[in-house]
Amino acid sequence: MKQFLRSMLAISLALILALTIRPNPADAQTAGIVTASAVVVPAQSSEMGFLLSGPVKEVDVKEGDSVEAGQTLIVLGTPELNYSVAAAEAALKSAQADAELQKFAHKVWNGNKFIYLSGPRELRQIADDKVQQAQAALEIAQATLAQGTLIAPYDGTVVKIDVVPGELVRPTQAAITIGTLDQMQIETTDLSERDITKVAIGQPALISVKALNQDFKGKVIGISPMAETVGGDVVYKVTLELDEQPAGLLWGMTAEVQISE
Repeated sequence: MKQFLRSMLAISLALILALTIRPNPADAQTAGIVTASAVVVPAQSSEMGFLLSGPVKEVDVKEGDSVEAGQTLIVLGTPELNYSVAAAEAALKSAQADAELQKFAHKVWNGNKFIYLSGPRELRQIADDKVQQAQAALEIAQATLAQGTLIAPYDGTVVKIDVVPGELVRPTQAAITIGTLDQMQIETTDLSERDITKVAIGQPALISVKALNQDFKGKVIGISPMAETVGGDVVYKVTLELDEQPAGLLWGMTAEVQISE
């Protein structure tokens, strides 16, 4: 009987010891992993506006259109700027013609034939200077006119249009937003200063997109060198790239990321 009790006591002690030193499953799951909330964003996005005022003449795209770099998006009606360019072009042609005349200012008979002589060097230099000034004035007029046209800075998709033909737009007013919706990325929103030291470029990550109810693999491709303050907390933005972009992924969807150390 005593032997039986000793055996039972030994077994009980062994069980208690095993339970005491067994690692917590939750601790094992989170060990070596940095977790943060995140949001889906395009790799590139631009909210574009004009640097001058004027009525909208043309909106050459619509929301959802794919555009190529250099493609015209919106044009303002700027007749005064078109006139300035035409006047500058005419002034340049006149200056160029005068410079040509200075090269062959007059002709003389040398006994056998007429020969053409250029004008004084000073007059030729003045004429050439006027050509350069007219050329510069034309380039300025053309650059000012170009400010009345918005063009796509890169290949992307038109996400939002904030103006309509005939509307008067003001400088810096948002007119159109484009983004690379075929190249989505993930940006963390609450990664603390305590955890940022554990994150490095190239680290693998598991990304859970709530709306799609799916997990996707990715990696860290960017770490902000400057902190932001959100709700009184100091956080750092980390950018992650998906190994493969899933169908249905939309700008603004929320996600949870687990970055492996």
